[in-house]
Amino acid sequence: MVQNPARRTALADAAIEVLAREGARGLTFRAVDVQAGVPNGTASNYFANRDHLLHQTARHIHRRLIPDAAVFEELMRAPRDRALVTALMHDLIRRITADRAGYLAMLELRLEATRRPDLRAQLTGTIRDDLEANVAFHLDEGFPGDRETVLVLYLAMTGLILEHLTLPEVLGVDGLAALIDTVVERIVPAA
Repeated sequence: MVQNPARRTALADAAIEVLAREGARGLTFRAVDVQAGVPNGTASNYFANRDHLLHQTARHIHRRLIPDAAVFEELMRAPRDRALVTALMHDLIRRITADRAGYLAMLELRLEATRRPDLRAQLTGTIRDDLEANVAFHLDEGFPGDRETVLVLYLAMTGLILEHLTLPEVLGVDGLAALIDTVVERIVPAA
């Protein structure tokens, strides 16, 4: 069967929505078909089995969370200093808040990975590669700080994102921007 790339993307988007809303246990081919508004059995024509669906959904989430090229290009015109790191972290929160379902689905996949060794290996590799790419980017672009700066910033922002998306009342939405500023100020050296 010839597969339609647009349909595959729509099914992966539907899988993300199901994961975010129902969790990994609710991610079934039927649920994806319903979410995508396609005939029963469509998802099973595009994904060989549930593991394949989980793996492809994880890949698609990462594609959805990539920064907008035009926004990124505009941000990168600034000097490589703490202020730019702060602007990049604000953009990260903006993107993740805009695609809340994508990030919540990734959290669900991380939890499911504790029960599925193949998914764990795939996610570990993808996330480790992304983190290493971020470290290399930070260093190659001449941002202040070192490898540990990026790692600590990654851990702090991951925790902030988790709270913001799951229990926003803990931190309060009104103070989120100031909190991002403080995180960067405390972690990234001034020069």
